[in-house]
Amino acid sequence: MNCTIQWGGPGSMSFHAATGSGHWVNMDGAPEGGGRNLAPRPMEMLLVGAGGCTAYDVVLILQRGRHAVQGCTVDVKAERAEVDPKVFTRIHLHFKISGKALPAPAVERAIAMSHEKYCSATIMLGKTAEVTTSYEVMEA
Repeated sequence: MNCTIQWGGPGSMSFHAATGSGHWVNMDGAPEGGGRNLAPRPMEMLLVGAGGCTAYDVVLILQRGRHAVQGCTVDVKAERAEVDPKVFTRIHLHFKISGKALPAPAVERAIAMSHEKYCSATIMLGKTAEVTTSYEVMEA
């Protein structure tokens, strides 16, 4: 994997990233840090990546188990250290899974498999943060 990050130039704290897969992502800082709040913060992007990584796993695991999953939302909440480096210290992922007759044990197993084995992002972040999960299953 690779990416290139380019600063937006003097007078800004915006950055433009080109990913190895050919996509662009913009990032910006908070106004108190010289940014203009035009895009997500870089640390928010880490949470987005972690949430996307685990959501991908959970949906794929459920689909491979032939479960009729129809929706997956992950709400991510995080706390950071007070001093530099302000690493994440706690991350909670709440899954909202919908489908037809989805068994709760299958959802719980899919989340556990992602959390313990497959999601590189949350496993890596778990080296500095306490990562916890919860879920709810809704009938579609």
